[in-house]
Amino acid sequence: MKNKEKAVVVFSGGQDSTTCLLWALKEYKEVIAISFDYGQRHVKELECGEAICKKLNVRRVVIDLKELNKLAPNSLTRADIEVDKEAPDEGTPNSYVEGRNMLFLTYAAIFAKGEGITDIITGVSQSDFSGYPDCRDIFIKSLNTTLNLAMDYEFDLITPLMWIDKEETWAMADRLGGFDLVRNMTLTCYNGIPGDGCKECPACKLRNRGLKKYLERR
Repeated sequence: MKNKEKAVVVFSGGQDSTTCLLWALKEYKEVIAISFDYGQRHVKELECGEAICKKLNVRRVVIDLKELNKLAPNSLTRADIEVDKEAPDEGTPNSYVEGRNMLFLTYAAIFAKGEGITDIITGVSQSDFSGYPDCRDIFIKSLNTTLNLAMDYEFDLITPLMWIDKEETWAMADRLGGFDLVRNMTLTCYNGIPGDGCKECPACKLRNRGLKKYLERR
């Protein structure tokens, strides 16, 4: 039996997924967060995610996907590869993990169906496109169709941040009453530093640029 009063949030413990978690808590009676341990160098995000879920009283499930880090070399799962400080002129950044969002959403869908849940929320965004092909709206729509066909089930992949940039993501967190929580308790930094992060990796630059713009008009 489907249950539209419940939702699953793909949850890393970073800014975007935490904002989506806050959004979901306003929209659904029950929310389950699903996180993935894929051997990421910023594994501390899992600790941040645990603390956030405890604070918000959200059930959280962690799935082990460490085999992913053996399949394709990238700077998020290999300590011997330095994270690109700037996006390359061509191709994907070396922080791109091949197939990551497809796998995350597939596992989330398998879990959701077992719980009788149709709605799966993810914090991907095409507006602040970092060169990751699996953050695009066309990918989400395509995967949604594929998951429905593969499992004969009416999933709804929901992307509250798809068409807004980081400045507006901060604004959304603020409207939802979670500005301080997102700023202080989340981990977005590829080098594993919570809050405002290392300020040098692409994730920190994007996050802090948006924060600065939002604070200027707050």
